[in-house]
Amino acid sequence: MSQLRRSLFAKYFVSLFVAVAIPVAVGGTGDAWFGYRDQRARLDERLKTESKFAARQIEGFVEGIRSELEWAVQLAWVDGQEEQRKLDAMRLLRKVSAISSLSLIDSSGTERVVVSRLGLNRLTPGIDRSKEQGVIEARANKIWYGPIFIKDGSEPFMVVAVAGNRAANGVAIADVNLKLIWDVVLNIKIGETGNAFVVDQSTRLIAHPDLSLVLRGATRPEAVEALLSRISASENGSALVEDMAGEEMVAVTAPVDNVNWTVVAGQPIKEALAPIRQVLWRTLALIAAGALFAFALAYALAQRMTKPIHVLESGVQSIGAGQFDHTIEISTGDELEGLAVRINEMARELAASQEKSERISRLWRFLAPQVAELVESSGGHHLLAGQLREVIVIFVDLRGFTSFSANTDSKEIIAVLSEYYQALGTGIPQFGATITNFDGDGVMILVNAQIACADPADRALELAIELQARVQALIVTWASRGHHIGFGVGLAMGPATVGTVGYEGRTDYTAIGSVTNLAARLCGAASDRQVLVDSKVASEATGKIALRSLQSMSLKGFGEKVSVFAVAELTR
Repeated sequence: MSQLRRSLFAKYFVSLFVAVAIPVAVGGTGDAWFGYRDQRARLDERLKTESKFAARQIEGFVEGIRSELEWAVQLAWVDGQEEQRKLDAMRLLRKVSAISSLSLIDSSGTERVVVSRLGLNRLTPGIDRSKEQGVIEARANKIWYGPIFIKDGSEPFMVVAVAGNRAANGVAIADVNLKLIWDVVLNIKIGETGNAFVVDQSTRLIAHPDLSLVLRGATRPEAVEALLSRISASENGSALVEDMAGEEMVAVTAPVDNVNWTVVAGQPIKEALAPIRQVLWRTLALIAAGALFAFALAYALAQRMTKPIHVLESGVQSIGAGQFDHTIEISTGDELEGLAVRINEMARELAASQEKSERISRLWRFLAPQVAELVESSGGHHLLAGQLREVIVIFVDLRGFTSFSANTDSKEIIAVLSEYYQALGTGIPQFGATITNFDGDGVMILVNAQIACADPADRALELAIELQARVQALIVTWASRGHHIGFGVGLAMGPATVGTVGYEGRTDYTAIGSVTNLAARLCGAASDRQVLVDSKVASEATGKIALRSLQSMSLKGFGEKVSVFAVAELTR
């Protein structure tokens, strides 16, 4: 009973929990999904704005450096102007704080003036710099941005070379301090921990809020390349990527066109999804509360069901034990009461069925199953009284059985007969026929007796062929055991009186008439594997089973010769 309570409780709990939890879960999941989409859209827009703003500031910074350097190479070099050029260069350094040193090179590639914030300003003794990359690139493209380098291990610098509009104007080469770019990214704050950083075309870190990363050159080119690739492949320009520390973040990029750098702005996914997690935790809390409510309500309902279910259980056990007169009394006014009523009705039906089965079992002691069922369904024994009917009588027996029984152990004889009767007994009821009696190895069968059927001649022939097939299969087995036995079948059709004969305590259902004698004589005349029939059966058959005419036979008890036919081929 405790198991039943647990089962009911589990069902109630699951049903109630689902009724409470699913709406809450669906609502919470929907809120989380749409909240995620809105949060992601706002974050993407914020990141794009910040990254573009940073890129524009960096472009403006670089463009300002370029403009100032172009001013330094507006005029052609003239001998004797070195001092004036030096003063102009010093004014440029005071004006542009990002330039730490400046070299002016004449049209021949010779360095003429050097000014520096960290070293001595000087007029150089004609150092040839015409083969340097900066000079060559600036003369070819008017401007050249050199690689990033760390000066004195403290700040990142970049070399910028600008050539004048004419070759005579020479080239200005400046070391530019990129700390201003660090100030730009440092001022970008996205949430609590979101930030931005800048990398060049070789994925080298140029600026990062953590300046030590820039100074150490702490970058993973493959990670940055994967990051940029995923962002560029995304549909809306943002993607979930890993930053240089391996932490997942939502990031976007913006190009710094004039120097081919890239600004990456991002926010860690943990922080970005914090509002979504709050929604999910709130949903889980509501589901937990719903589970507690479902638990309490399921327990109360299960307890309420205990008493009527106990009554049902006890009643079913009594009925199962055969007490069909037991009555289950439940007055709950619901389906349980209806179930009790139905079980009581079932018990009465079982009692009636048991009584009927007992009556049929008694009839089966001396009647074929079909006849017993017919007598029982008709409600009386009057159908067993003698009546004249057109029947087909089938006689079967074994050839050579007398010799076999005289020379064989009794146990083997009983074994052979058991196999024989089993084969006949399982095949005959399929054709609606009735076994009337056993006589040693001989058996008499009636077709169309108490149970009428359509095309009785065809059915009797099919039955005879089926029995031949079944017994012939046994004969093969018997032969392997050293027994030489055959099987013959005889059929005759005609009127006969059918009914029960005998005395109190012992009765048999049988047929009386010349047709039974004729069938017995035909069976006796049949050889192994042969089925003999009289002319009546042959004329009534529809032709589905081929018959061949034999010579007329003189049979014992019949004054005139009898026309005999045989089944042409046993196909089963």
